Amino acid sequence: VGEMRRAYSLSATVRELQKFVPALATDDVERGPSGVRAQALSADGNLVEDFVFETVDTGDLKNRILHVRNAPSPAATSSLPIADMVVAKAKECFNL
Repeated sequence: VGEMRRAYSLSATVRELQKFVPALATDDVERGPSGVRAQALSADGNLVEDFVFETVDTGDLKNRILHVRNAPSPAATSSLPIADMVVAKAKECFNL
């Protein structure tokens, strides 16, 4: 709900950004294009704010595939730490 509110209210967006840049003012910000970001929902309908890891539990692919779903923002700007996290998870899942 907060994300939707910030999408429509520039002042709400600026208030959120001021947590990181207290001196930021509404005049410092201009609207840009919006995009679509797929994000997983939990069973109770809430947004999942972290990665979801799944392995294949049966068949020929058992213990050979690690699915990484739900790349929350800012996944692209954090790609190297995320890669480290995926490698650690693969080591854990596959006893590497």
